[in-house]
Amino acid sequence: MGFFKEFKEFAVKGNVVDLAVGVVIGGAFGKIVTSLVEDIITPAILNPALKAINAENLAALVIPGTAIKYGSFLAAAISFIVVAFALFVMIKGINKLKKEAPAEEPVPAGPTQEELLAEIRDLLKNK
Repeated sequence: MGFFKEFKEFAVKGNVVDLAVGVVIGGAFGKIVTSLVEDIITPAILNPALKAINAENLAALVIPGTAIKYGSFLAAAISFIVVAFALFVMIKGINKLKKEAPAEEPVPAGPTQEELLAEIRDLLKNK
């Protein structure tokens, strides 16, 4: 029975549950970033820029006479940069919203240990 008890403690431990929630939220957030890049940034910015340099199909770019597809690499690099920038902008906005939350008032500190000991000493003297 000790094995099952130990497994239960492991499975419901705060760190494991927090990690699971983080993975689920991260997956959902990944879909948001992907949609932002594919549905907004790429059609609005990237496609017109590629058309301007006559490189609409980057994957077709190869070094003649070789199997080196540098166009696929360029497409992956551009995709990474666009996703990283979109993620940066989104996280920056989220952090800005967090900072605008009203700060909690600090809890006033109680008497120090020396003050409490002095009060006890004085009470004992008065008895």
